[in-house]
Parts: sequence; structure tokens; C-alpha cells
Amino acid sequence: MSRSAPLTIGPVRVSPGLLLAPMEDVTDLPFRSLCRRLGADIVYTEFVNAEGLIRHARRAHQKLEFLEEERPLGIQLYGATELSMEQAARIATDQNPDLIDINCGCWVSDVALRGAGAGLLRDLPRMREVVARVVRSTHLPVTVKTRLGWDTGSIRIVEVARMLEDLGVRALTIHCRTRAQGHQGTVDYAWIPQVKEAVAMPVILNGDVVTPRDVERAFAETGCDGVMIGRGAIQNPWIFRQTRHYLDTGQLLPDPSLAERATLCLEHLHLAVARKGGSAALAGLRRHFSGYFRGLPGASGLRGELAALKEAAQVEQRLLVLAEQTDSLAA
Repeated sequence: MSRSAPLTIGPVRVSPGLLLAPMEDVTDLPFRSLCRRLGADIVYTEFVNAEGLIRHARRAHQKLEFLEEERPLGIQLYGATELSMEQAARIATDQNPDLIDINCGCWVSDVALRGAGAGLLRDLPRMREVVARVVRSTHLPVTVKTRLGWDTGSIRIVEVARMLEDLGVRALTIHCRTRAQGHQGTVDYAWIPQVKEAVAMPVILNGDVVTPRDVERAFAETGCDGVMIGRGAIQNPWIFRQTRHYLDTGQLLPDPSLAERATLCLEHLHLAVARKGGSAALAGLRRHFSGYFRGLPGASGLRGELAALKEAAQVEQRLLVLAEQTDSLAA
């Protein structure tokens, strides 16, 4: 059941082509590291603000940092002007990632209504110039992540794909909703085969992929070259390992045990504390508690308990207790 053809983006060659989506406040270094170990083929940074990079904002530059074991890794940039994106791409290139990705899909108002992210879908000539400048400013493969269109009345994704390929973009990821949909409504995978017919570069599917069977269906029904997983990885970091096993064997792995969940969450905590310090690490980890313990009896109460703890050391002690338990969430 595994795919025969690897996903190839410049010198990056992976199989079966399972990618961790760039997500703000989610795909930081600790979470990326865990997802790579769990089977993600390519991981991406959080959204890196081009203006922040060129103005030497500490937070923007911190997002560029990664570990060698995370490779292959893409740095995702967003911005509304050609010059800022060109300059930011040069700065990002100096960090020597494997890919530079351009965010043309973020739908949130603070980004899209300022002309960045999905806002570029409303001005294709400017999107063309932004992408062309980035491609010219780096020797690395440039990829783009976008949506079907701004809204249902302005879907021009086939035209956009052709334009991007002509500019030298090496792969295109499509979140199969419009900007107007946000994360609501039904994804429309029917556009993927149409884009595949129009371009030779790899086309990667994104949107509502949360189980191994979803991944199999995406490959089988659309012919996509890769599948990018976002919220599904927050809900279940093991999805990459589970999917690789399912594509290879046709068998679903059992859900991770309580001890496995607590152990991975504990490792995440340790990585985050080493990276950010205790209070910042705990703030970032709280959004992951739901995913680590989803589906277990009493999980809601445990999430609330962990979220209420004020110190990283307290969370560590609770997780250590859970890591030694077998089938119960009792203290």
C-alpha cells in the first residue's frame, strides 16, 4: 500500500511524502524534533515575518534556528512586499535550511488583510513579483503553500500553479479550502488532480488529514505527490508513525498507551524547557496537552489538571507518575 514514487523537491528526496505543516505557535523546534522522530519526512518552521527579519527582531530570528536532526527542514516566510521578502529570503538562506517556503495561504485577518499570506491571492501580479524575487535571491529550492483562492468566486489555483512553476517554484502545497472558509466547511480535493495535470512540479495536499486512512485516500484519489498534516499532528503527534506503518502494511497500529503518551509529553517538556526556559515552555506546551491524551477516559480532567499547574517542575512530576501507569488516569 506504500507509494512507489518518492517526493522529490530539488535535492530533497523522501518517501512516502508526509510533511508537518508550518503552524504559528506550534511548529517550534521541540515539536518539530519529535515529529521528525515519529516519521515526518519534512518539517517546517513557524511563520517567519519578513519585516521582523530585516528589522532584526529577536523573535523572528529565533524562529530560524533548527537542529541538524530536523533535516530536511523548510523555513517558511511571509510578507506583503517584494523587497522585504527578497531580503528575508537571503537572511533565511544564510541559515542553510533545505527549503525556503513562501506563505501564500495564511487566512487570519492580521496577515491576509495586510496583503501577506492568502492576501497575495487577491493580487496575482504582486504574488508573481514576490515569488520571483525570492526565487532569484536564493540557491535553495523554493516552495509555496497556498489556498484554492480568496473565495469560491475567485478560485484560480490552476492558473496560479502554472505561474509559480514558470517562476521556478519547485513544489506547491495546496490547502484545499479558500481563504474565506478559514478552517470551516468542506475541503475540496477535486482541484488537486486538475493542478497535477497542469504542472510537472510536485503537488502536496493539505487540509483535514487526521488519520492514516485520510492519507491513503488523499494519495489514491488525487494522485498528490505528498500530504501535509497540520492540526492532525497537534491532535495526534503519532500520526506520522501510524501512517507510515499503515501505508506499508495495511494495518493500523494500536493507539499509544497512557505511559507512551506521558513519556512523549514529558520529553516535549524537557526539550521546551531547555530551549525556552520553564515558564515559556509551559505556556507553549499547554496547547499540546489535548493531543497527547486525546481519547483516554478522563482525558478532559487530566488536561485541565495539567493546564492549571503553574510550574514546569509540577508538570514534570505529574507526567512522571503517569508514565509509570498502565491503564488508568488515576493519581
